[in-house]
Amino acid sequence: MAESDWDTVTILRKKGPTVAQSKSKQAVAAAQRRGEELDTTKKWAAGQNKQHVITKNTAKLDRETEELQHQRVSLEVGKVIQQGRQNQVLTQKDLATKINEKPQIIGDYESGKAIPNNQVMGKIERAIGLKLRGKDIGKPLEAVPKKK
Repeated sequence: MAESDWDTVTILRKKGPTVAQSKSKQAVAAAQRRGEELDTTKKWAAGQNKQHVITKNTAKLDRETEELQHQRVSLEVGKVIQQGRQNQVLTQKDLATKINEKPQIIGDYESGKAIPNNQVMGKIERAIGLKLRGKDIGKPLEAVPKKK
């Protein structure tokens, strides 16, 4: 019969420290005493709910005299949209459905509150058949043949 050594113990798995334990102050200090190589980096704003970095403080913003605003749709364009929509007997909701936008967007464009978006303006132009951009605002939209 083969000899067997009953005194040896074989450990199949040994669990290391968990992530939380390895990051604790005691674990870091113990690793330093043992002379192990450590890589410690502190993440800026880690664990906080800060998604955006504010570069200017509020005092500087209060001292600024320049008023920064986005360009809005002119009232002239809003009136042209409203007239074109009424000429085709469409409500704001009907026009919005026709161009696949929300009715509130049509209302914002007509009241001059909207920030101009070329895609939306193009959709409205095609739906009501009037130009909304450029020099000829309010004139009929000329059908441009598509190039093949």
